[in-house]
Amino acid sequence: MPKIKTHSGAKKRFSLTKSGKVKRAHANKRHLLNGHGKTTKLKRGLRKGAYADKTNEAAVKRLILYK
Repeated sequence: MPKIKTHSGAKKRFSLTKSGKVKRAHANKRHLLNGHGKTTKLKRGLRKGAYADKTNEAAVKRLILYK
């Protein structure tokens, strides 16, 4: 049985914690970050990492099998 390839897009976006949770970054932090785009409070919240929802966890783990 051959090895399964890791999904290139997923390996850049997700990482696994020691407890087995899937860690991810927040969306909406690419542009419109100053002026009348987003508030400082919102941007500060987007900096922090988050965890993938448990309904998507199994699918993401299949994509980053060996990571």
